[in-house]
Amino acid sequence: MNPSLLFIPDISGYTEFVQNTEVEHSQHVITELLEILIDANTQQLQLAEVEGDALFFYKEQEIPSREKLLAQVETMFTAFYSHLKLLEKNRICPCNACATAPNLKLKIIAHCSDLQFINVQNKRKPFGSEVIEAHRLMKNSVDSDNYVLMTKDLVDTIHLPTDYKSMLFDFKEGKDTYDQKELDYIYAIIDANKLKLKPFEKAKKVHFEEAPTILFEKEFPISASELLEYITNYSYRHHWSDGVDKIEFDENEVTRIGSEHVCVINGKHLNFITVSKDAEPGQLSYGEMTTSPTPVDELYQFFVITPLTNNSCTLTSETYLKATSPIKKLMIFFLKPVFKKNTKKAIDTLFDFVVAKKA
Repeated sequence: MNPSLLFIPDISGYTEFVQNTEVEHSQHVITELLEILIDANTQQLQLAEVEGDALFFYKEQEIPSREKLLAQVETMFTAFYSHLKLLEKNRICPCNACATAPNLKLKIIAHCSDLQFINVQNKRKPFGSEVIEAHRLMKNSVDSDNYVLMTKDLVDTIHLPTDYKSMLFDFKEGKDTYDQKELDYIYAIIDANKLKLKPFEKAKKVHFEEAPTILFEKEFPISASELLEYITNYSYRHHWSDGVDKIEFDENEVTRIGSEHVCVINGKHLNFITVSKDAEPGQLSYGEMTTSPTPVDELYQFFVITPLTNNSCTLTSETYLKATSPIKKLMIFFLKPVFKKNTKKAIDTLFDFVVAKKA
């Protein structure tokens, strides 16, 4: 029987991150990162389990070559840190989860052995002492939260020198004792600055020379950050947007600049993308843009929230309707009262919804 690969990417700092940050957003961040790591699986590894903050992969009776295995490690670190950079650059939420997400790290444990399997609810899962060993190696003496660790058995199998060095990897030897058994391994601390991070679309920041087409202002009896959550969390949108059949969006994603959602009204799909504009210091700002409404070329809706106290804030709603052709401009002129009425109703309904949630 040929040996099998055990491969465990583990997000470092998960426990503290979840305990010390807003629960819902921290769950979204971790879910996004786990999905990024799964998508970065280039070696057709089998996913046995999602273990909270870690993924347990295996490859039955096959070990990728040294070059392929190191490339797999680099691909996952690159995908992980590329996404953290995206979260950092495009975030709009001021909560601790979104603000501290870039502090998360990644470690990867790789081992090889002959595997046994059990069937649980018709699912075939790796089982046995070697699986336990691989998981115990997640707690080790490496003085870092950002590294790859390979056991001596795996190193010997892929013929990787214990002092292997490259632009990214600088392996050193280590060992720890588990249940009175000493396990030898090599590890390399990963410097994220040496990774070639994937480019991502820069956040679209818009500027307006003219005043908003429609402007509303209303005081709310909750904190600025709470109000921002009610506005940017699309699962609440149908509670205060009149006539909306449903909102289609990625439920596992924290809304950020560049996020997309679809508003379905009377069977018509309006595609929105999150944008930003400059705000005064201390203000929170969220904006979305669509080209879907027929009378306009672009519709921008901004919500600017100004804190008053710890439990109150002012919401300023700014709507910009843009059109180039004379006919569309004329249509906007006649439809402006309708847009204004609908916007006022949405803000008033949002107020009632927030008050009801607070009660």
